[in-house]
Amino acid sequence: MKNKKNTKRIIWFVLILVIVLGLVVPLPYYIESPGSAIRLSELIKVDDKADENPGSFMLTTVSIRRATPLTYFTKYLPFHEGVTEKELLGMTESDEEYENLQKYFMESSINAAIELAYKTAGESYKVTYKGIYVMSVLPKSNFSGKILVGDTIVALDDQKFKSSAEFIDYVKNKKPGQTIEVTYQRNGTTKTIAAPLMQIEQTNLPGLGISLVDHTSIETDIPVSVDSDEIGGPSAGFMFALQIYSQLTNQNLRKNNEIAGTGTISPEGTIGRIGGINKKVVAASKEGATIFFAPDDSIDPTVKKNYPQLQSNYEEALDAAEKINTDIKIVPIKNFQDAIDYLNKIK
Repeated sequence: MKNKKNTKRIIWFVLILVIVLGLVVPLPYYIESPGSAIRLSELIKVDDKADENPGSFMLTTVSIRRATPLTYFTKYLPFHEGVTEKELLGMTESDEEYENLQKYFMESSINAAIELAYKTAGESYKVTYKGIYVMSVLPKSNFSGKILVGDTIVALDDQKFKSSAEFIDYVKNKKPGQTIEVTYQRNGTTKTIAAPLMQIEQTNLPGLGISLVDHTSIETDIPVSVDSDEIGGPSAGFMFALQIYSQLTNQNLRKNNEIAGTGTISPEGTIGRIGGINKKVVAASKEGATIFFAPDDSIDPTVKKNYPQLQSNYEEALDAAEKINTDIKIVPIKNFQDAIDYLNKIK
């Protein structure tokens, strides 16, 4: 009798252990699912004031969680999707580099949103060049493991530049194998390292072996602040611009409506395609949004021919709204002015 009790205890112990391990042991796999819809009046202040007008502009997010042996199977739920570590991290090589890249995308989208909103509202601003942002590092680069994705290069051989074009021209005038000093910033600390330039295979030109973009900041006479610490990526830029513009101009563009949306934004006002829009429609609907702005991107005919099932963001959003049987209105937009024109017409 005692042996049977001991056996049951062992079985229960093993079962509980398997469940616990199944919930906590991380896999090199991630689950994407509907995230949240966040009211931007909670994140943005213009001229040190929050937006207190009725209604809301909302940014929408996709939740990304590392899978465990048990949560792995949630990928089969509606509006859930599994992605491999390689698919998620892309050009980055670690979670830290991925997070750094997402922070850069968010910072850039905020700067672009501020620039567009202030320009459209006729208010003054100034864009300042900070240096070169490192987007990726080739494994064969002599700077691999020394310079990381997310670093900002501020000087070469103690010489500073006003654009990435000047940076590239300076390197082109060197020779492969020639040592170059790189001054960079990481987490608020400035460091300098030296290593030989490599020869880029595609061009045979000298290079550091990195991909790069300009890293800029923006200053405005009318202060603006965006609290985005818990959010990453570029897809909130368009909604940031709408919120900032409405506060700058003191216009009640929403007219008491709960308005969500997504899309990258350029300083010129073009709204770009983003990923996971079907999940963002679900998040917006759960939060009570009645209008959802979706990028109306054009798909290249050659791409469409090779991937006939590929849809525009607007088409994806329409399908998602139909599947969840929501009354949310999906509105296609190609540029910032489209959204303003639409908002001026609603009652």
